[in-house]
Amino acid sequence: MPPAEGGPLRGSSAVTVVGGGVLGLTCALELARAGHRVQVLSADPVQDTTSAVAAALWFPYRAAPVDAVLRWGAASLAVFTELSADPSSGVVLRPGTVVHRTPEPDLWWAAGIPGLRPATADELPPGAPAGTRCTLPVVEMGRYLPWLLAACSAAGVDVAAARVTRLVDLPGDVVVVAAGLASGVLLGDDTCVPVQGQVVRLADPGLEDWLLDEDNPAGLTYVVPRGTDVIVGGTAVEGANGAEPDPRVEAAVLERACALVPALRDAPVLSRAVGLRPGRPTVRLDRTVVDGRPVVACYGHGGAGVTLSWGCAADVAALVSSP
Repeated sequence: MPPAEGGPLRGSSAVTVVGGGVLGLTCALELARAGHRVQVLSADPVQDTTSAVAAALWFPYRAAPVDAVLRWGAASLAVFTELSADPSSGVVLRPGTVVHRTPEPDLWWAAGIPGLRPATADELPPGAPAGTRCTLPVVEMGRYLPWLLAACSAAGVDVAAARVTRLVDLPGDVVVVAAGLASGVLLGDDTCVPVQGQVVRLADPGLEDWLLDEDNPAGLTYVVPRGTDVIVGGTAVEGANGAEPDPRVEAAVLERACALVPALRDAPVLSRAVGLRPGRPTVRLDRTVVDGRPVVACYGHGGAGVTLSWGCAADVAALVSSP
């Protein structure tokens, strides 16, 4: 719940959050709910952030370390499951299939997922040898990000447009850096690299189930229906920083997806996009001191920013509130 009216709580801090994507806004909301006075500085409008490009199926893709990712993911899964009862949030629980192409797949991500079971033959896409069925949150970012922004506003968070180049210039008792790829630059961390992802948005031909095929020999493939549209991907090109869709890549992505989900073959293209995931060997979530002031870092989530957002935001709030 938002802080009670009547001013900040005892022990509250003035916190500046750098980053207006899903992680920055979720951290800001949790900090405001903990009684802090929060300002978010975002280089881009929320609809132009990398978060807006995400297919946003709950799944801890390209994120480490495992123990922390499982904990953050479980916390976020619980919140998204609760939010699915609110149509305005854009969160829907959908069944789907994770395709397996090895005899003993590593289901490290599956701890605590309710209803997990092997896929039956008639639930597998053409050519897939095996799979796991489960129901997971799908977060429609076109609705969820405005919902999150509105929740921040209702909690008293001030969101302003600003491109931050130096932390020393920022106001506040504490700074939270949750700005995706820009975080590494601000904190002098050269381990943060772009992981380019290209997607295409199709009209939904009436699909009910999502599909994830990480081990497809032709390349990463996912199909995430959202009721009126379907997000189809994808790519994960480490080090690539181009932001324009490549028609040849799109053709290959669509061919892979249509081979697995033939119903997509005649679906009209609604839009296309490229996002640069903030890749890092591990998620960085820690508290340090920069120029004499506490700085909490929260970045490097790879392809799992949405998936880990609520769990990481809870840890950020705990670090900001710690003595």
